[in-house]
Amino acid sequence: MIATARALLALALLAVFYALIAAMALLWAAFLVAALWTAGTPEATTPPTTVVTACAALAPIVFGMVWAVIRTARPAAPRADAVTVTRRGAPELWRRVEELALDVGTRPPGHIKLTAEVNASVTEDAPLLGLAPGRRVLYLGLPLLAGLSPAELRAVLAHELGHYSGRHSRFGAVAHRGAAGLVAARQAIQDASAANDLVRLYAGVPLLLLGLYTHIFRWLTRPVRRRQELEADREAARVAGPGAVADALCSTAALETAWQEFLADFLAPMRRATGRIPDDPFRAFAHMVEAPELREPMGALRARAVERPADPDDAHPALAVRLERLSRLPARGPGTGPFLSPEPLSVQPRYAVELGRVLLSGPDAGTRVPWRDWLTELAEHRATRILTLLAEAVRGVEETERMGRPKAQPDGEPERLAIHRVLRLLDGGRRMPLARALNARLPEGERMPRGDQTEQDPLAPLAGALAVLIGAQLVARGTAYWAMNWTGPSILVPPDGIAPETIRTWADTAVRLPGQTQRLGLHLAALGVDERAPLPTPTVPGEKARRISISPGVTGPARQRITAVRALALTVLLGLTGLTFVLWANRDEPSYPGTPVTRWNDRYQPGGGTGTEPTPFPTYQRPTFPAWPTPPAYHLPSGSVPSIHIEPVIPRSTP
Repeated sequence: MIATARALLALALLAVFYALIAAMALLWAAFLVAALWTAGTPEATTPPTTVVTACAALAPIVFGMVWAVIRTARPAAPRADAVTVTRRGAPELWRRVEELALDVGTRPPGHIKLTAEVNASVTEDAPLLGLAPGRRVLYLGLPLLAGLSPAELRAVLAHELGHYSGRHSRFGAVAHRGAAGLVAARQAIQDASAANDLVRLYAGVPLLLLGLYTHIFRWLTRPVRRRQELEADREAARVAGPGAVADALCSTAALETAWQEFLADFLAPMRRATGRIPDDPFRAFAHMVEAPELREPMGALRARAVERPADPDDAHPALAVRLERLSRLPARGPGTGPFLSPEPLSVQPRYAVELGRVLLSGPDAGTRVPWRDWLTELAEHRATRILTLLAEAVRGVEETERMGRPKAQPDGEPERLAIHRVLRLLDGGRRMPLARALNARLPEGERMPRGDQTEQDPLAPLAGALAVLIGAQLVARGTAYWAMNWTGPSILVPPDGIAPETIRTWADTAVRLPGQTQRLGLHLAALGVDERAPLPTPTVPGEKARRISISPGVTGPARQRITAVRALALTVLLGLTGLTFVLWANRDEPSYPGTPVTRWNDRYQPGGGTGTEPTPFPTYQRPTFPAWPTPPAYHLPSGSVPSIHIEPVIPRSTP
């Protein structure tokens, strides 16, 4: 009951969020229309630049949030990193999925797609925010097919189909789209703030409110989705058994870590160093998982996965909680059917090759080679990468000890490494300078630990490098090869009759004991190795490794978003400013009452005629003014003013 209330409250919260976005867009449009309307009125004396600037500043946020809602409210587009599996291409996979759907009590998915993730999921791209039934898709990670047993894979598929039978995909779609919409809206504000200084002034408050809204929404939906995961576990346990489900959960967690290490520690360094990638990376990963030396590390990964706490933003409960719930369920006997056959489930190689192209795409993806050949090259690269450091150390000691500058080849490059050059330094008593120079060039993880002097062995890396140099010459002659070791350096498989430890013993004796280099030379001559022969260039692929920049920078998608936000803000600002100015400039002038004035006449009206006769020149008539009223006359009353005689005052003329 509580879960249902949480779900309904989350749906209501999501509806309120969409309503707020719509209200914000309508309010922004209303302000814009009002500003344009005011600019066109006759009473406007200046354009409304303040309102126009505010609308232009708010445009990136409004448009970004509206687009985020529209993009997440509709059904998601097909994933570009997935490969669709047809019934003809994988009939066995389709048949087993349909059988499991029948056992679970739901209709099977309409599409099955392979991904490069160590995960399986189901989606129902339903309209109306996931409230109506829609197209069902099952996503299956190809690394799971490479690392899980048939029983574990059956449990994984039963778990995912159990979401369909429990109708979890409906609420899951709404919760996922709601969370995606909130995240996309927050990202839109952040992009607008990064691209526009004016938006940055007020973006803090919307980001704070939106972050609080997102936290509340996740707080409401997280318990519901975790309860759905536990229900899907119970349904899978009913079909495949609790033990198989528990094993599948632990194996999936271990495979996820192993897959990430495979990409980061093997695939990526090999591509950077040699530019070569396998055509089917999933077969190479399966070879790694099935290696005997990885059984103990995989068990350790399974144990650490149980101790790992749940991610607060993850819809899945902690693995320990899920295993504890499964242990309470009654045990189920082993099932029957073709799905539990000892043969692992597989798909056609063309799907793996196509998915590998999707995973390793781009202009610098590298040269694709058959995955078995790639494993051989990987073993050789991991074994011989120390020879590059040994060559640098030998050149440095030769120059420092003034034994003559190294000879240069015709193409200008320094002389390639040879066994004779190392033995010459050993005979000259320069083993310690050479060992120190090599140890200084080793990576941090391969250097000797700094502790008690009795525990240090500075000559061990030099002895190992000399053994690798001898092995590289044997491999170049075709009498030996490198075997892949996923937990350490590659293992040299020497010619018949020689143990793998023998060559390492020869090299160790020559490095540690003076005067033993001649005996090593005799052993090499017996194997047909010329100690003066330079090391072939292809054997050391790391000498010409491509340079990789690790300086931080803005990613391509982020740069495109920032450019788009800047262009949108500038376009809206210029467009609104130009439209406002046009409306303001073309407004009607106000009319004021005034005195009528007779204007020029282009017609001559002689003698008061009709005015139809043309005149050769215009005439100007006297303007007529309205008649002003005659002011009243004012008369002084008689007798009110005394009369004055001025004759006596006027002087008379002198005779």
